[in-house]
Amino acid sequence: TAVGVAILLGLINMFIKPIIVLLTLPVTVLTLGLFILVINAWILMIIDNMVDGLKIDGFLWAAVYSILISILNGVLHWIF
Repeated sequence: TAVGVAILLGLINMFIKPIIVLLTLPVTVLTLGLFILVINAWILMIIDNMVDGLKIDGFLWAAVYSILISILNGVLHWIF
C-alpha cells in the first residue's frame, strides 16, 4: 500500500499539481504561499479515496500530513 501511495502521490504531484497551482496562483500569492498546504491536503484526500489501504480521518489530518511532507521535502532538498 505504501509503495502504491508513494507512486500515486509522485504522479499526481508531477502532472496534476502544477496545473492546480497555476490555476490558484492569485490565492496562493494572497496567502503568501500557504494555500499550497491546502492543495497538498486536498491531493492527499484524493489519494485516500483512490487507495483502499490508506485512511485519513479528515481534512485536518490531511493538512498535518501535508505540513510534515513539506518539511521532509524541504530538508531532503536542502541535503541533496
